[in-house]
Amino acid sequence: MKFTLIGNGRMGQQVAHIINNSSAHSIAAILDVDATITPEVFHGSDAIIDFTVRHAFLENLPAMVASGVPIVVGTTGWDDVQADVRQQIAAANTSLLYSANFSLGVNIFMRIVREAARMIEPFSHFDIALTEQHHTGKADFPSGTALRTAQMVLAANSRKTSIVRELADGNKLTPNELHVASLRLGTIFGKHSAFIDSETDDIEISHTAKSRSGFAAGAVEAAAWLALRHTTAPGFYTMDDFLDEKLGK
Repeated sequence: MKFTLIGNGRMGQQVAHIINNSSAHSIAAILDVDATITPEVFHGSDAIIDFTVRHAFLENLPAMVASGVPIVVGTTGWDDVQADVRQQIAAANTSLLYSANFSLGVNIFMRIVREAARMIEPFSHFDIALTEQHHTGKADFPSGTALRTAQMVLAANSRKTSIVRELADGNKLTPNELHVASLRLGTIFGKHSAFIDSETDDIEISHTAKSRSGFAAGAVEAAAWLALRHTTAPGFYTMDDFLDEKLGK
């Protein structure tokens, strides 16, 4: 398959490296984040892979949608306009797959945490909290992956109804609050953990990223999947949909 890449930063370069070392895929074009983009630039591509920034993604979205080529988006920070993006995708009868983290390992981690949160729900002596660790260059916190994991916990466990990102001096957590703590240190690629604690024992579930290659490889796999899916069932997808199909659900 042929992919057009938008964004030539660290993730974009890693995606290009994965594709260039693949016998099954090739690069149709690499577009800079500030490039002027029209629908025509995507002709001949099986999918678009976007790793840019919020403003660039939203500015380029109309051209991407108009091209009719399915879109894979790793750009984060646009959750507040996701409903509008979904409407654009539906109106054009095209396809978009979005994920804050394309690593297959971390998506499996999130599912394990969701199941653990569901299993402890009847047992009030078990509590759960999340942590995420990244390099000092990462501006947003908690990470998109941590927030997505937190949302999955809230959906799976009715005892947790809200997310707390920071604790003010003198404030205590209430039982219904899910604490999501962040650490920025050195060059850590990314580590996400769930801690389940009781008076008698504790459980720790963790995922550690060793490099960006896992994120990039997952994005390429998702793009190939979406290109095929688009032909029969266009729509707005996530990595949950990708994994559900792979797992036969």
